[in-house]
Amino acid sequence: MSVEKYQSTFIQEQFANRIGGSNYGKDTNIYKFEKIKRAKAAAKKAHPDMELIDMGVGEPDEMADAGIVAKLAEEAAKPGNRGYADNGIPEFKIAAAKYLKEVFSVDGIDAETEVLHSIGSKPALAMLPAVFINPGDVTIMTVPGYPVMGTHTKYLGGEVYNIKLTKENNFLPDIDAIPEDIANRAKLLYLNYPNNPTGAAATVEFFEKVIAWAKKYNVVVVHDAPYAALTYDGVKPFSFLSVPGAKDVGVELHSLSKSYNMTGWRIGFVAGNPLIVKAFGDVKDNSDSGQFIAIQKAAAYGLGNPAITEAISAKYSRRHNLLVGALNEIGFCAEKPKGSFFLYVEAPKGIVGGQRFESAEDFSQYLIREKLISTVPWDDAGKFVRFSVTFIAKGEAEEARVIDEIKRRLTDVQFEF
Repeated sequence: MSVEKYQSTFIQEQFANRIGGSNYGKDTNIYKFEKIKRAKAAAKKAHPDMELIDMGVGEPDEMADAGIVAKLAEEAAKPGNRGYADNGIPEFKIAAAKYLKEVFSVDGIDAETEVLHSIGSKPALAMLPAVFINPGDVTIMTVPGYPVMGTHTKYLGGEVYNIKLTKENNFLPDIDAIPEDIANRAKLLYLNYPNNPTGAAATVEFFEKVIAWAKKYNVVVVHDAPYAALTYDGVKPFSFLSVPGAKDVGVELHSLSKSYNMTGWRIGFVAGNPLIVKAFGDVKDNSDSGQFIAIQKAAAYGLGNPAITEAISAKYSRRHNLLVGALNEIGFCAEKPKGSFFLYVEAPKGIVGGQRFESAEDFSQYLIREKLISTVPWDDAGKFVRFSVTFIAKGEAEEARVIDEIKRRLTDVQFEF
């Protein structure tokens, strides 16, 4: 046996069971987003002269505000900002607490003990299970949804219990349907509103119910709120922490990625229950050395200027109006969300006299390969596709052109709903 072959075999046997053990890398299943990537490449090759309209990407289409960029440049040039940030700087924590009060009417957040920066929300979701989960403990997740906290729960020997988000329940989880034995073993409940991918918004009454349930079963609530400031048509940004009792049972995660066009900057924060924040800080201290101080200061500038987000929201609201109108003219049943840049639409059954769509993935693949319109399919709780209004378009005229082009491409066949 060659040295290379021996080393390959040796390495293959060392992988942890949590990522597949000795079978790591041998799984022939193709991840949903890899299928989309491959389909996009095939569509571009087959139709090189046709514009691919990408409505699947879940990140902003524009750069951060010029004021934020200028603040970064200013702070990056200061020698005092060059070192480790560890668990963050007071300036950012103070800005975050003030932001929660001014934008979300959250009173009583102590910047020193109840706020901690994170290098985006994703690492925070990955670390929180390490704070609470022992083997056999349960994390309750919603599907469809963002799986990171559940993935790390499994890494730690915990279990994940999924609650479906259905149209019939306004895409809110039915917590009363959680079995008693699951509730008694649960340590964490993950929620995300405005929701990815459904765009649904939570209500005060829903969060009140969640808080009462969490207190009854001693479950920690983690509310992931990266889209919370992106709301439309007079709907005020709404925070879990604004509901009485929320801080007794949980924390809320905020990110500047979506609300300030700062995805690559990797900056957000965890706020709420001081004991949870402290424990998160201990885990974080053993996981990273903090985000670059200049980025934290630029982010603090952004948090102090919420009008930046209001302008971004106005753009997404306008695009939602155009897209919802176009899809409904075609025959879809699209409803403008109250928040987020996602539009969640039930897939058609097929094409009259032609192809059938047995799943949302079937329809999404058809849209990419035949119409060069990229979306994301979700089959977890019904057949739905997610459109994102973060498509590339400079200005209102270009936005209208893109939507008109989508409408044109989708009206040369008749869909059956």
